[in-house]
Amino acid sequence: MRKIAFFDIDGTLTSEIDGSVPEDAAWAIARARENGHLMFLNTGRCFQNVEPRFRRIGWDGYVCGCGTNIYCGGRDVLYVSQTHATIMRILEAARRADVDILFESRARVAFDLTRPLRHPKALRQYQVFVDHGYSMPENLENPNFFADKFVIWYQEEAQLAAFRQVSDQWFDCIDRGGTFREFVPRGYSKATGIRFVLDHYGLSPEDACALGDSNNDLSMLSYVPHSIAMGNASPASLMEQVEYVTAKASQGGIRQALAHYGFI
Repeated sequence: MRKIAFFDIDGTLTSEIDGSVPEDAAWAIARARENGHLMFLNTGRCFQNVEPRFRRIGWDGYVCGCGTNIYCGGRDVLYVSQTHATIMRILEAARRADVDILFESRARVAFDLTRPLRHPKALRQYQVFVDHGYSMPENLENPNFFADKFVIWYQEEAQLAAFRQVSDQWFDCIDRGGTFREFVPRGYSKATGIRFVLDHYGLSPEDACALGDSNNDLSMLSYVPHSIAMGNASPASLMEQVEYVTAKASQGGIRQALAHYGFI
């Protein structure tokens, strides 16, 4: 019987120690596919930010941007983007609240650089994109600029509250820990992405497993009965909300989970 598994990337597919993809994880995913099962990435990253090293593992498809962009068997089967007007409202709100904002779409990423980035983690993420050679537009007011989702970094809770007075009209806010928040269009999530893929293949939630390690995986972990938390999951309370806790990503967690559920 064909089953399907959905994997988060950071801290699930990749080692929590150094961000590499463990060899036994790539091997287990390839073996599961050889056995006739479907393997999908399910990530908050938009497609352009799914690095080639992840794609080379080999997948049956991708759920990107928290369910806003889906690929099945090499075909683009769902894409939801925001209008330029909506993104300009968000940009104005970010500037008024004085938060660092990163816009994401399946084609590009873009920081608002009209003022210096202030949060250390925003600066670090910007440098990662520079090191990867990403082309990041700087004129966000250009009428051709749009985005699918975004993240912010802030210093004070009052900044977040002020920003959300605008963003909550269109976007759900995901607590990524500390002063980092992810915003996804209302009605879309990693769980809606799973539902779409299951319908596409004529499978049921009982045929699916989902593997994750953080709060932004909670929607997909709650959606399927066979939910799996990595041993390095944070917050640790995530482990209490799943069916199975596997080993850490760096210690064979994916291979262990796929063996436990009969994929390999």
